[in-house]
Amino acid sequence: MSFLAPFFLLAAVAIGAPVVFHLIRRSTKERRVFSSLMFLLPSSPRLSRRSRLEHLLLLLLRCAAIVLLAMGFARPFLKGALPELSKAGAAKRVLVLIDTSASMRRKGLWEMARGRAEDLAREASPVDQLALYTFDRDFKRLVTFEQWGATPPGDRLGLVRSILANTQPGWASTHLDTALIQAAELLGETDKGTTVGLKQVVVITDLQEGSQTRALQGHEWPKDVQVLTDRVLAASPNNAGIQLVAEARDADYLSDSVVRVRVTNAAGSQREQFQAGWSGADGAFIGKPIEVYVPAGQNRVTSIPAPAGSTPADRIILRGDDEPFDNTVYVLPPQKRQTTILYVGNDSATDTRQPLFFLQQAFQPTRGQTIQVTAEPTSRPLTGATIGAAGLVVVTDLLEGGNAAALRGAVFQGKTLLFAPASAAAFTALGRILGLDGLNAEERRLDGYALLGEVDFRHPLFAPFADARFSDFTKIHFWRYRRLEARALAGAEVLARFDTGDPAILQVVLGKGRIIILTAGWNPADGQLALSSKFVPLLYSLLDLGGTSAPPPRQYFVGDTVKLANPGASETVSSPTVVSPDGKQVRLRAGETNFSQTSMPGIYSISSSVSPSHFAVNLEPAESRTASLPSDELDRLGVPAPLAVSVASTPADRAVRLQSADLEARQKLWRWFILAALGVLGLETWLAGRTARHSTVREEVAA
Repeated sequence: MSFLAPFFLLAAVAIGAPVVFHLIRRSTKERRVFSSLMFLLPSSPRLSRRSRLEHLLLLLLRCAAIVLLAMGFARPFLKGALPELSKAGAAKRVLVLIDTSASMRRKGLWEMARGRAEDLAREASPVDQLALYTFDRDFKRLVTFEQWGATPPGDRLGLVRSILANTQPGWASTHLDTALIQAAELLGETDKGTTVGLKQVVVITDLQEGSQTRALQGHEWPKDVQVLTDRVLAASPNNAGIQLVAEARDADYLSDSVVRVRVTNAAGSQREQFQAGWSGADGAFIGKPIEVYVPAGQNRVTSIPAPAGSTPADRIILRGDDEPFDNTVYVLPPQKRQTTILYVGNDSATDTRQPLFFLQQAFQPTRGQTIQVTAEPTSRPLTGATIGAAGLVVVTDLLEGGNAAALRGAVFQGKTLLFAPASAAAFTALGRILGLDGLNAEERRLDGYALLGEVDFRHPLFAPFADARFSDFTKIHFWRYRRLEARALAGAEVLARFDTGDPAILQVVLGKGRIIILTAGWNPADGQLALSSKFVPLLYSLLDLGGTSAPPPRQYFVGDTVKLANPGASETVSSPTVVSPDGKQVRLRAGETNFSQTSMPGIYSISSSVSPSHFAVNLEPAESRTASLPSDELDRLGVPAPLAVSVASTPADRAVRLQSADLEARQKLWRWFILAALGVLGLETWLAGRTARHSTVREEVAA
């Protein structure tokens, strides 16, 4: 019998504890009444009888339980089973997974991993089936089972070597869970007329703490698939990383002339003092760097002052670390966004009784956005450029000429239109936009006032008010509104009603866009909406519906998809070209708005006028967590991994370890040792109780 973890056998020395306990004599419970001893001289106690072992059967049972537990944890197995399998003519089916994530860029790891893969190809027998895949954020094929089978046995090692020579670690994060699941599913597929004895997934990885393992929880694995982890270890545990601290979406992190970064230091690292500062493309510090002290296993957030003057700086670097792969974070200064709202109406911007005045007052410039309200009279023809440049279109009066048809086409292409008529006659314009003839509304003046009685807080327009603290609309009074039957509009959705039961706010979806209809405007003659605290958030919710309020992210991670244009915009990107940090140009197809080839960190530029023209891609922060994952973590997640194979000195040693792990996983003798230990403990408990009862009876009889 052999053991995979023989060091656990050292726990068998604990059998000395039961022996010691049996030698300790218990104090007697017998008491005798005696007179005072104050007149007697003290004397030292004399040994009348030496300690001797009692209850030998109990002692043997307790020692046996300790020995059985130690042998169970040592993972025993019987040699000789695997050769019998080979004699039967069964072949192994092995899928080799090689980690190509960013953490594998550490010194010596990739060379070690490539050597392990070549050893597996060299040790494979002619009848074995082997496939080679790599994984990081994606699962990529290098050598399939079909390619391996079609290659002569003498040329298979050369095939693996040539392919691995052209493969290098990337910059993406480690998605170990999805890679293992896909590999197990691929390995578990039905074999075409081939007898397969053992199915294995061999993962060659640094098994770092930042690996994604969430999807492994509760996954149902194929019963005949084993997972072996061949861990490669870095020569030094030192590693520190730097990441940009996430800010609020409207935060201008250069407005205060500082950028906040987080410096992390790996557990077990022997370095604690680092320097962080701005740098250009040459990799040298611009100005004086900041001294950062980070103990091992901890992180620190520090503020880096923005570079003074016009010196070009687009990155912050970290110095004092042995591994440079995660020592750079790319930063782009935020750009103030310009959003245009097209107002179509005949009122004056200076008239405090008209909607245009309140609309301009509601949109004040912020640190990250400037909103400009452009007013156009209803008699002036609206061009496609004017409508396309607007993030939101507001109509309050009767449209003339072909403006209704132009707005209808814009809504079909994805625009959001807010229709807030100042009179019932203006609903004729809404009918033209919707393609409805004879759409009329009734002007209704109230003796008192109306309130919003029903509000659909599930709709995105009212989502900011869903919290109970902000959902009170009873303080907004309306003096008049236009009565419109919802059934007159096909497919109309009522978002809010007055307490009279009439619709107050409706939505009509038209093509890719939508029309929001207010039956009461925000001018003082209609009600108090413009004077309430709900007015400005409601307008910004409208911008959100149009996709123009939320700024596009300017910081991405490697592998993220970048949207080059807003989905709802009527203007599309015409064959944009994206230039990667290494100078490679990627020309997209006409109308394509998503760029997914963010394969390396750096600053990407877009040769299109559509924002953003530049964006930064950084390393996933989890890749800086290079401390080793606990060896039992995969077992805890249910992965059928018999043992993580440690670093061996020679390929022959690694082959022996893999073969031993195969045998132990198939035999599972440790289960029988654990069951035997439990049985011995049960017998010991029963015998100890019986012995204690007999001793009590004897003491009572003697008393």
